[in-house]
Amino acid sequence: MKKIAWPIIIVLALLLLAGGYAFYQVKSSAYDADKDACVYIDNDDDMDSLQTKLEAAGVSTSGMAMLAKVRSFSVRTGRYVIKPGTSVWTLFGKLRNGQQDAVNMTVPSVRTLDRLAGAMTHNLMLDSLTLLNALQDEDFIGKYGYTKETLPALIIPNTYQVFWDISLEKVMDRLVNENKKFWNDERLQKAKAIKLTPNEVVTLASIVDEETANNEEKPMVAGLYLNRLEKDMLLQADPTVKVAVGDWSLRRVLGVHLQCDSPYNTYKYKGLPPGPLRIVSQAGIDAVLNYTHHDYLYMCAKEDFSGTHNFAVTYAEHMQNARRYINALNANGIK
Repeated sequence: MKKIAWPIIIVLALLLLAGGYAFYQVKSSAYDADKDACVYIDNDDDMDSLQTKLEAAGVSTSGMAMLAKVRSFSVRTGRYVIKPGTSVWTLFGKLRNGQQDAVNMTVPSVRTLDRLAGAMTHNLMLDSLTLLNALQDEDFIGKYGYTKETLPALIIPNTYQVFWDISLEKVMDRLVNENKKFWNDERLQKAKAIKLTPNEVVTLASIVDEETANNEEKPMVAGLYLNRLEKDMLLQADPTVKVAVGDWSLRRVLGVHLQCDSPYNTYKYKGLPPGPLRIVSQAGIDAVLNYTHHDYLYMCAKEDFSGTHNFAVTYAEHMQNARRYINALNANGIK
């Protein structure tokens, strides 16, 4: 019995040493640095490429590899922030359970869908072309109750926290949910009071946004167009003509442009255009809902090129303002 005891003792000692070493490995720090590391795992990654990415970020993978042999592990997509001093065990659990860290998805107020898609996917695994194609697909956006013309009314600019590997469908779900949250009871009641639907409010807001970048002036501009709608007048909004002719670069809207036969040409067709001209700002929407009450029916850019406007009640007053502006354009060689 005594002859057998020593080998058993040696084996047990070795097992204890191995266990102790393993415990030390998994409890030791996997990342020693003075700032966070960030690892992005996409659909093409496997255990080997994950290990490569971790090592490139300065993360030790020896303990991870040992744990992966004794516990089931599947590579899960996402953005993972690794803080200094994170243990092997904690990191393994984070990656194994897909406990990824959120990113900011910025939804900007822009004129075109390609710029929107580029900005929204800047921090996402989703590529901009996939999103752009979806936003231009009538069948896809139709599932959410929108058309190509009305789609911009869905999108409320803001910065939202999402996961890096968010799917296209979940992006759309988030946009729909944020739209519903934005259109709370207070805003819906204000829209009803001016006899406009939320989509129509956004459409008018897009004109307001294009007419002025000055947020303080936007309620004045909104009030003017609401006055014209109330009187069943043509809106005669220059930004709608730019959309009608398909040229945002126009600095002067001329007679030839006003002849364009398009439902977006508010010099030809009464009422609002078929949909928003752009992705609007929240300031633009709230300017319409909280418009300034006045009697103005006409507006013209100020001759000082400040980006603000001279307002007029009568056409005669308006023409005086227009002459000053045209003279300023000619004096500066703007065509």
